[in-house]
Amino acid sequence: MIPLHLTLDNFFSYQSATLDFSGLHTACICGENGAGKSSLLEAISWVVWGKSRAGSEDDIIRIGQNEAWVDFVFESQGQVFRIKRSHRRGQSSSLEFQIETGQGFRSITGKGLRATQHKIIEQLKLDYDTFLSSAYLRQGHADEFMVKKPAQRKQVLVDLLKLDHYDQLADKAREIANQGKAESKLLDEAVTRLETTLAADPDLQGELQGIEAEVARLQAQQVQRTDELQRLQHQQAQRQRWQHQLDWAAAQGERLQEDYERDRRQQEELQEQQAQLRAVLEQAVEIEQGYKEYQALLATERDWTERFSHYQDASQRQSQLRQELDRRRVEVQQHLHQEQAQLQACDRQIEQLQQSLQREPQIQAGLAQLAQAKTELQELEHCHSQAAPLRQRQQRLQGECDRVRAQLEARLEQQQQRQAQLEQRQGQRLQLEQALAEVSEQIEALDKLRVYHKRVKEKGLERRSFLDGLHGSLQEYQRRLGEMEQKRALLQDPNAACPLCDRPLDEHHWQLVAGKHEQQHEDLRHQQWLIQEQIAISEREIQVLRQEYRQLEQQLADYDRLREERGQRQAQLAATQEEWELLQQLQADSQDLTRAIAQGDYAPGIAEELASVEEQLAALNYDERELALARGAVERYRWADLQNAQLEQSRRQMQQLQDQRPELQDAVEAREQALEVLASEGETARELRDLEHYMKSLEYDVQAHRQLRQELDQAEGWRSQWQLLENAQQALPGLEAQLRSLGDRLETRQRELEQWQQQMQDTQSALADCADCSQEMAQVQAQLEQGRSQLNERSAQLGRLQQQQQHRQAQQAHLEEQRRQLARSQRQYRVYQELSQAFGKNGIQALTIETVLPQLEAEANQFLARLSANQLHVQFVTQRASKGSKKTRKLIDTLDIYIADARGTRPYETYSGGEAFRINFAIRLALAKLLAQRSGAALQLLVIDEGFGTQDDRGCERLVSAIEAIAPDFACILAVTHIPHLKEAFQTHVEVVKTDTGSQVCVSH
Repeated sequence: MIPLHLTLDNFFSYQSATLDFSGLHTACICGENGAGKSSLLEAISWVVWGKSRAGSEDDIIRIGQNEAWVDFVFESQGQVFRIKRSHRRGQSSSLEFQIETGQGFRSITGKGLRATQHKIIEQLKLDYDTFLSSAYLRQGHADEFMVKKPAQRKQVLVDLLKLDHYDQLADKAREIANQGKAESKLLDEAVTRLETTLAADPDLQGELQGIEAEVARLQAQQVQRTDELQRLQHQQAQRQRWQHQLDWAAAQGERLQEDYERDRRQQEELQEQQAQLRAVLEQAVEIEQGYKEYQALLATERDWTERFSHYQDASQRQSQLRQELDRRRVEVQQHLHQEQAQLQACDRQIEQLQQSLQREPQIQAGLAQLAQAKTELQELEHCHSQAAPLRQRQQRLQGECDRVRAQLEARLEQQQQRQAQLEQRQGQRLQLEQALAEVSEQIEALDKLRVYHKRVKEKGLERRSFLDGLHGSLQEYQRRLGEMEQKRALLQDPNAACPLCDRPLDEHHWQLVAGKHEQQHEDLRHQQWLIQEQIAISEREIQVLRQEYRQLEQQLADYDRLREERGQRQAQLAATQEEWELLQQLQADSQDLTRAIAQGDYAPGIAEELASVEEQLAALNYDERELALARGAVERYRWADLQNAQLEQSRRQMQQLQDQRPELQDAVEAREQALEVLASEGETARELRDLEHYMKSLEYDVQAHRQLRQELDQAEGWRSQWQLLENAQQALPGLEAQLRSLGDRLETRQRELEQWQQQMQDTQSALADCADCSQEMAQVQAQLEQGRSQLNERSAQLGRLQQQQQHRQAQQAHLEEQRRQLARSQRQYRVYQELSQAFGKNGIQALTIETVLPQLEAEANQFLARLSANQLHVQFVTQRASKGSKKTRKLIDTLDIYIADARGTRPYETYSGGEAFRINFAIRLALAKLLAQRSGAALQLLVIDEGFGTQDDRGCERLVSAIEAIAPDFACILAVTHIPHLKEAFQTHVEVVKTDTGSQVCVSH
């Protein structure tokens, strides 16, 4: 990842800032503490990975703002990409990912924030943790790897190399293996149970055939009984049909009797209605006279009702017209009042404007003075526009001259200090050569002694191995002697059996066996004595070798120290040679710098341009005070311009008001005339007068209308009497016809009853002739049920046997399947057991670390040699012997780091802050290159955040020189510092300054 362009908006201390990385190879980001240097780097990590030092994303937003965004353009693998990430308070962030094409940037944003982030990491081949551990040396985190305990460093390296994935694979493989083991155990138990069950089950084929024959016999017997039952059921059904017919006939007779009685009661009711109708017809004349009087009253009431309706409509219309007249009068009065108020306001405004127009002479005099002041100001501003760029150019050129002189003086001072240090060190060169010769002679003598020491050690190990073999043989002989003693004890009895074959022995054989055992016992005792003597001799030899070995160890105790001292002396001599060459170069450079400062020829082009600018300023004869006075005069007379504009506006308003006043006066007079016309001659007033005449012509009397309605209510009874009379005249003929028809129907009902009695007698005779066979049916049904029960029992037994046979066959198939599954589970257990070991700490992870550490050590020592002038060296050790005796001692995993300097190997904690930072810096650079290579991405960006504060001048120079030495390996190196004198060590500076409007960024070369 090579940064190209960075834009920030409301991010931490930045309100709006842009940083162009074009031309930045090795640059220093400098500024005061808290200015916002680290925030630039935090912006890159936030826009690319969404991670920063803030506790929550809302904290990255500048105080007082609601939204922050960062736009980052970078190059990766030959392509240019652009990422823009924004965040609003209380909401989720948004992320855009784009790639540069011939037509501009094209979006390749994924579906959602997580998918887009995954695309970015895939393109960079670098996640956030690897970035922090490789390319970004964060402030205060350079020693994270070194301060860990030795037992923890290996785990840190595992985390950095992303080897914890193998732990997950090992756990998953172990889990699957345990599942396979448990499943194999269960399957093995199931197979055993199935084999036992199948072996115990008898053969069911013979029993199945017997039950099938019995079932067939019972089924045939049931068929015969079913046929007999069907015959009896048919006979019994015929008897039931005669019985049903008899019951139906009895029910029909009851229905005929009920119909006859109902018709007779209906005849009596009709005869009673006939008598009532004839009584109403006898009063027909009286009813007709009363109904005619009722109709006359009803016609009179309709006429009064119609007049009342017209009277009521006229009254409502009269009320509406009066309301309309009042409403129109109020509207005209309101308009009249408004127009009168407008006329009064117009008179007041005309009076005020006449007062304003009286100030016109004073305003015209101010305008003349304003025009003269503007003319003078225009001439001075023209002169200022020519002088301002020249003054800015003059200040910038003078500042550049001063800065170049200050740089040369600071550089001369540093070179003189450096030259004094180198001259002092050159005086110690002769002593270093003598000391190196003495140390080399001592090491040569000790090398010869180390060869003899190695031979003594090998001989001691050989004797120790031989002694261990003798002890093993001695134990074997002691065991055999113990067995021989037991056999001799058994042979003490003459009647004892043979100790070898346990057969009885006679006297001759007993003596032979006893003599043979005695001889073997003596031989074993002799061999034991010889071995004990050899053990005693070997122990004395080992004691002598051990004493000699200790003496040699004491003599060789200073060997490592002398080798380290020789290496230091050699490195110091090599450094003095380099320093001699550097001293010659510094002397020549110092002479050149002194001459340039004395003669002032360090910036010839700038001096010539500065003299030219000063001549042009003198020719202009420009004075800032005259410009300020002219601007003040214009501001003093600015009031005349404003008041003149107000005067013009007053004239226009005066003309408008004078034109508007006659119209308002005419409108007021028209409203007054409208009020008079509305009260006397309006259409509404005329319509009201016509309505009053019409209401009088109706002659409507409320009391007479009420009296008429009372008489009509009293005559209302004649209308109901009239309706009864009409109904009687219409219903009497039909009623008489219905009585005649009902008499005929009664005679027919009488004849049907006689026929029914004859049918009942015939059905009872037929029922007596048909015999009842219910008892025989009951016997056959009982036999059929008994046979069905036996058949069901045998069928159930047959089903059970068939089910048992099918179950046995299914068990046999299941047994074969269980055996196959058992074989698969056992194979799965073996495979994943081996995989869990391969993925474990002692498998692929240990192999990876053992492969990586030599490369890491070589890279770290290469960087450390540049940083310390070959004075420091590191070594990584992954295993060491545990504490305890030699027999119980074993190798344990660790990650110790041994650091050697001119005084020997010392713990990391004993080194000074500057030396510790160099060690940390070298190891972090080595880790950075290693992790970037393993992630598949070239390490093109290196960021060092505040690591120079612990270094002296010499250490800072070495760090800067080391950075310059490794610069070809990186596309961009950014070093963050607040130390002023380190700023001059870099040619390119990124200045960060904190202002009231936020932090600002400026790039200078």
